[in-house]
Amino acid sequence: MDSRPEPDDAARTTSSEPADVQGAAAPAKWTLIGPGLLVAATGIGAGDLVATLVAGSRFGYALLWAAVVGVVIKIFLVEGAGRWTLATGHSIFEGWRRLGRWTSWYFGPYIVIWGFVYGATAMSASALPLVALVPKIPVLGDIGAVTQIPFIAYAVLTGLLGAAVVWLGRYRRLELIIAVLVGVMFVTVVGAAAVTVPNLGQIAAGLIPRIPDGGLIYALSIAGGVGGTITLAAYGYWLSAKGWSTPRWMRVMRLDNSVAYVISGIFVISMLIVGAELLYSAGIAVEDGDQGLVELADVLASRYGEAMSIVFLIGFWASAFSSVLGVWNGVSIMFADFFGAVRKLPEGHHDRGVGGRYYRFYVLWLTFPPMLLLLLGKPIQVIVAYGVLGSLFMPFLALTLLFLLNSRHVPRQWRNGWVLNLVLGIVALLFIVLGVNQLIGALTSLG
Repeated sequence: MDSRPEPDDAARTTSSEPADVQGAAAPAKWTLIGPGLLVAATGIGAGDLVATLVAGSRFGYALLWAAVVGVVIKIFLVEGAGRWTLATGHSIFEGWRRLGRWTSWYFGPYIVIWGFVYGATAMSASALPLVALVPKIPVLGDIGAVTQIPFIAYAVLTGLLGAAVVWLGRYRRLELIIAVLVGVMFVTVVGAAAVTVPNLGQIAAGLIPRIPDGGLIYALSIAGGVGGTITLAAYGYWLSAKGWSTPRWMRVMRLDNSVAYVISGIFVISMLIVGAELLYSAGIAVEDGDQGLVELADVLASRYGEAMSIVFLIGFWASAFSSVLGVWNGVSIMFADFFGAVRKLPEGHHDRGVGGRYYRFYVLWLTFPPMLLLLLGKPIQVIVAYGVLGSLFMPFLALTLLFLLNSRHVPRQWRNGWVLNLVLGIVALLFIVLGVNQLIGALTSLG
């Protein structure tokens, strides 16, 4: 694969639009519901919510500051991916190619293995709340055949529904559905935090950085792990699908990204509040996996009534299913771009984008092969391989952005300054530490 830079990359300017070079206001017709909402909603899955829930249940508000740091980190990373796309007109994968063939050698196996395992994980996460929710719903809960529907049926149905929604790759429809799911998440997750009557004094104290005994890994995980991994790199593709494709949209992109991650930060902080107020104060422990959210629903039912449990399970499902839709669409576009490049198709070719045959192949890859893992119980070798590759992706993204956004491929006015370089350097170091820890954990599991 040719990884040589294109000679005109650094020369891409907006000479016909001089105001844009100066960062002037973008066109008036835009909304805050944009690609940022997709990338943030996709990143905040059930696993992220339960991670902060468990942290709150074990350490109270002591790690609240880490959630705020995590929001800031993701804003910088996603802004970098978006700035690359708008400033150069190239996808993030095209940027990686300019760093050498090694990026493709890494990304190819990663996206294939990741998709195989994540497909099963996402379908399982979406099925869990449905299994717990359906028997609680009036009328439906009285029908024996409905209450006996097995877990795997809900998981398979989730995968098929996700594939059907994104099959044609219609961005506007996806954006609308995600916006509705985020609205449901906001009402339920933030509502759960509100009914626990949080202690404002302790919340303020939690914003002061400190690490309690045994809390280092939790602090790093909340700061670095919450809010998405590979889906962060999909932001540039969604910008293009939205029609934001030139530097004139730079200010809108930054606002879109910041607002979206502030919203995701509210979700994360709300779950930490629930963990601190409802579980930590009462000494209640929940599981680390997605099952922990089902257990939380039972705690809410016993404390505030069955209706509160139903509402929370609906929010749990909205969180999980928004991740399914975002990944089924965004990562499929990334795969199409990658595989189309392998086949030496020119950039902009239909099959390198949304709705093309490689896009649809990956939608099917996310949907059907992972169903075997649901039947076979997720073989340990696949999980370990996923953990090994997954532990290296976020450092890969942070480091490659650091190089790309200082390169001659980016017009000078859109390159990093020293502050951005310092931030991305710290973020890269953080993810290297997290990656090593996850790598050790994955290898240890072989024992």
